[in-house]
Amino acid sequence: MDRSVRGMQPEDIGVLRQVGDPRVSPDGSQVAFVVTAVDLDANRYRRRVHLASTTADAPARPFTSGPGDGLPRWSPDGGYLAFVSKDEEGPAEVCVLPVGRGGERVVVATLAEVPTELEWSPDGERLAFVVRDPDPTRYGDVGEERKPKDMPARTITRFFSRLDAEGFVVDRPARVMVVPADGSTAPLRLTEGTFQASGVAWSPDGATVAFASGRHERWDLDYAVDLFTVASDGSGEPVRLTPTAAAYAAPSWSPDGARLAYLVESTPADAPRHMRLGVLTIADRSLRDLSGDLDRNCAPYGSSSAPVWWGEQVLCPVEDGGNVHLYAFSAAGDGAPARVVGGDRWLAGFDAAAGTLALVVSTPTMLPELHVRQLTTPATDAEVAERRMTDVSAPVRVAASLVEPVPFVARSADGTEVPCWAMPPVGAEPGQRYPTLVNIHGGPFTSYGNRFFDEFQLQVGGGFGVLYCNPRGSSGYSEAWGRAIRWPGWDHDAGSGWGGVDYDDVMACSEEGAARFDWVDPERLGVLGGSYGGYMTSWIIGHTDRFTAACSERAVNNLLTLEVSSDFATAFRSYIGKSHLEDPEAYLSRSPVRFVERMSTPVLILHSEEDLRCPINQAEELFVALRLLGREPVLVRFPAESHELSRTGSPRHRVERAELVLDWFRGHLAKA
Repeated sequence: MDRSVRGMQPEDIGVLRQVGDPRVSPDGSQVAFVVTAVDLDANRYRRRVHLASTTADAPARPFTSGPGDGLPRWSPDGGYLAFVSKDEEGPAEVCVLPVGRGGERVVVATLAEVPTELEWSPDGERLAFVVRDPDPTRYGDVGEERKPKDMPARTITRFFSRLDAEGFVVDRPARVMVVPADGSTAPLRLTEGTFQASGVAWSPDGATVAFASGRHERWDLDYAVDLFTVASDGSGEPVRLTPTAAAYAAPSWSPDGARLAYLVESTPADAPRHMRLGVLTIADRSLRDLSGDLDRNCAPYGSSSAPVWWGEQVLCPVEDGGNVHLYAFSAAGDGAPARVVGGDRWLAGFDAAAGTLALVVSTPTMLPELHVRQLTTPATDAEVAERRMTDVSAPVRVAASLVEPVPFVARSADGTEVPCWAMPPVGAEPGQRYPTLVNIHGGPFTSYGNRFFDEFQLQVGGGFGVLYCNPRGSSGYSEAWGRAIRWPGWDHDAGSGWGGVDYDDVMACSEEGAARFDWVDPERLGVLGGSYGGYMTSWIIGHTDRFTAACSERAVNNLLTLEVSSDFATAFRSYIGKSHLEDPEAYLSRSPVRFVERMSTPVLILHSEEDLRCPINQAEELFVALRLLGREPVLVRFPAESHELSRTGSPRHRVERAELVLDWFRGHLAKA
């Protein structure tokens, strides 16, 4: 290996930056966006709102001072930006700051928690936002901190009473609130009760606010979510617009106020399904599907962009084969959706106004960056020049040599072609073979794609080759592809169950990669993954000795116990078809712990102690079973971290985790 070429190292996590949440000014001349930076020394993240001119050749500039600013939103006249500010200590603030002239920011609301959504009223007089609203009898008033031992007992009557990385939400419901833009009065609650709300959107006349919420008696059993409107002055109760059967999200008003675009999962208790795009006519409550024959997911994992109206078209991201593109859909439902932005890349966010389209784009060697281009009516996929407005990737690009993946196809056991990628180690020399790691993504209804992934760059920078694929069960392909691993007992769309054809696909990727690329050492293969990827890692070492070492992270190891202990308890029946009460064997039969006696591969078990999605008992069950059998598993527990450790955990823990993974495989895949 050429040691003079330096790949990405764990400490380089400290120079990572990324752009997010782009918002185009009403006249199209500027874009507000958020830059998030890792501060390794302070062991925290720093966020600031930036501005970029779309007309002048000038670099983007910081607009707010940070360190915890986000959700930039333009006033209708473009003269002000509203944003949310929150330091690690103290309350959150909704602020308004002049853009084109000097002035002090105005704090219009002081809140116990950070709003997740923020929108101006059409007349610029008010701001609507969504925020968790803690019960003061339990948590105290804003700014007051109470210890758990001083709180009263908590009563639970519904599932999903807590969420990973958020804690209990039953007494902290996400509510829609409205506040004057000058902060002259306290925020007004538009929604009450324990129900959760999201997707706030003002009607063009400002009289109502639309949002999504499950507010019926059985919302925690059928997973249905409806669209509602509520009077913006708080004068009435929410009005339901949709039949309570599907899961609706992200309402977006048409310019004339007559329609709402939305995203919808048609059968939330019968998973997985593509999220589809539709339009609701307010007058008669009729629903129109806009996705047509486009058999792709319209809500890619991690995307927070709601549909955007552009004339009589609706813009929406679409996941396709490892990419996320932008499509235009006819609001009338006629004609096929047209791709507006394509390419081998991942669209992480977008916005459009006054003929300007702002995009946050990532590739395997580029962190999410801001791009702008013109957008015409109707929106088409015509060739249009793009300008890249930021270069937050520069620090990591300067620090390390980055590797582009090479796509290839593997043929699975039943002949199915599986999309795969390969990355040689940094500095790989011709004729040399290197230890190689097979990575498996979480989900399972998510995907690997053409975007920057620090873990792959760290692995190739650490001297390993990398193989990965999107096996059956992944998103980004046909709905049948995603539903291929439903349990065999279903009366419709029955699949192989987890660990079936997905196992075959991962193994096919491993063997084809080892045979195709001369830098892969087929005798030194490791396997790793997190969440569902951790499940597959545990499953694999219980079914084959092909891999020399494994790392099972935040894994599902016992589906039966997970179905009662996870924050998503009961949701796994949407894959299995029956509850754990009706058929416990269906859960156990596909649980990796059932096959623990067959596990002889050395395994590193990583888990966060505050993981609620896959609680740490999942790691403990695997560790205890292996140790009782006389094996030598290694369990590493990260304190004060959630399921999101590898993505948004404390920076120092992210570095420590990366070092542990690399050292584990170096120790076990070194040449004898």
